[in-house]
This record gives sequence, C-alpha cells and structure tokens, in this order.
Amino acid sequence: MYYLLAALNGCIIAVMVALNGGLSDQYGVFLAAVIIHVVGTLFALAVLLPRWRGQSVGQYLFGTGHLPLWMYLGGVIGVVTTVCNNFAFGRISMTSLVALGLFGQTLTSLLIDTLGLFGMPKRRFQPTQIIGIVFALWGIAVMLRGVGVSAPAAVPAAPAVVAGAVALSFLAGVSIVLSRTVNAGLAFHIGALQGSFVNHLVGLPVTVVIWLLQGGIPALAGMTASPRLWIYGGGMLGVTVVLLFNTIVPKMQAFHLTLLSFAGQIAAGFLIDLLCGTASDSASLLGGGIVSTGILINLLTEHLLEKRVKKTAS
Repeated sequence: MYYLLAALNGCIIAVMVALNGGLSDQYGVFLAAVIIHVVGTLFALAVLLPRWRGQSVGQYLFGTGHLPLWMYLGGVIGVVTTVCNNFAFGRISMTSLVALGLFGQTLTSLLIDTLGLFGMPKRRFQPTQIIGIVFALWGIAVMLRGVGVSAPAAVPAAPAVVAGAVALSFLAGVSIVLSRTVNAGLAFHIGALQGSFVNHLVGLPVTVVIWLLQGGIPALAGMTASPRLWIYGGGMLGVTVVLLFNTIVPKMQAFHLTLLSFAGQIAAGFLIDLLCGTASDSASLLGGGIVSTGILINLLTEHLLEKRVKKTAS
C-alpha cells in the first residue's frame, strides 16, 4: 500500500507544480511562494481545529516543546528547494534541472537509508538495490544526454553561472529528501497533519523575507487577483503532499520512496501535458520510464527473494 501511496504522492506533486506554475505566472515566483505558504497554513489549520479536544492549542499544534529545534525546520529546508530551483531555472534546461534534482535525491536517500540519519530506521544496503541504482543513473543520463546544461536564453550563460545552476539543482534534490525526512521525524511525535501545518507555518516567514528582499512591496502596485481560482489550490495540495510523506517516510526505504514518487510525477506530468495540449519533454519522459522500469524490477526482485527466504525457513 505504501508503494502505491508513494507513486500517488508523485502524481499529486505534478498537479501541485502545475497549479503553482500558474500562480507564479500571475504574481511572480517569490510572492507566489508566500501565497502558497499562507494558503497551506490556513488550510492545515482549518482541518486541524475541528479535531481539537480541549488540550492547550500550543501542545495540540506543536507538541510538548521538548523536541530538538532541527525537527521544526523542515519548512525552512523546503524553502531552500524553491530558492535553488528558482535561481537555476533559465540558466540550465528544465530537463537538466529535473535530472540533477533526481540525482541529489537518489544519493541523499541512499545515505539516509544506509546510515539511519535523522532518526530514520537504519537499513542495510541490499544487493537488489543495485538494479534500482543502475536504472536511476541510466534515466538521469538519458535526461541529460543531448540536452546538456546550456541555458535556453538567446545569450548563453557564462560557464561559472552554469556550474552554479548545476550545483543549485543538485542541492534542490538534496533538500527535498532532507525536508521530508525532518518533517516525518516531527510528525512521529506530534502527528502527521500537525507536522504538515508546522512545515508551512515555519516556511511562511522565510518566504516573506525573501520576497521583501527581492523588492516585493513595490511590485504589488498594479497586481490584481486572478479569476482562475484553481491556481490558488497549490498550497492545499502542498499540505496533502507533506501529510502523505509524513505517513510514508517511516514505512519504506527513502531510496524506493524517491524513485516511486519521481515515477508518479513524470507519469502525471505527461497526462497533464496531454490534457493541456502541450508538448511533453521527451527526454524527461524516456528517463522517467527507465527509472520506473528499474524500480519495478527492483521491487519485484526483492519480493521474490523474500518469498524464497520464507519458503526456505519454513
């Protein structure tokens, strides 16, 4: 069941990205990030309050307060993802950005699984994981091959700028895994939905500061609300994504979660492109198909080995 939830969460992420893209087109990247966090915080709070049963509001929403500070910083790490992607976008191709992000997620997931970081269960590296790793690297290579890291602008970016964008894309992938892992650790102590609320609440002031530093207030002049109300739904889907991750992360390997979520995101992105009549990125689609094939072979191999071990033991 958790494997299906991981893939489903990837599909939800694809829809969320589409909605947030519309919001960014309307308000700009940084104000859109503020709106997303405001909507997400209010939505999570609206779902939480009817479940309140008389304990202090602070304890109900944030736990006992005896947890390490780093457990509350998942929302801040999530903002790092947004900032890294925003600065890398336009300096390297979108396919390269996706591929490098997946590479960062894959390596970080393997480290968390093998070393048991951030309180996650320590899982010994299994030889069957080599299949998933090989296919993941193959898929990443396909996404990068022929697309390269050149900027899509009329004037190519300087090599140093491209190198910086590559590093930021990789860091964005690392931060995705760190954020969901830290959030899941907090959710274990205070509840999955509360963890999603804290994620958005903590990230909100960070997005506001970044927006202000980017000259946010003067840019408000002349802005109007969009009649496309659906673009404001990304924050609610963000709460759902974090909630599902909070539920799934302790139950399965971070490596498997990364690849299954990515496969779901690629598949849903392809369907969204079909419905919107836009062209899909063939390199991303092919690379995603290779990664999906690898994770399916990996999971099937593990399942068959488990059955053989149980049969031998009996």
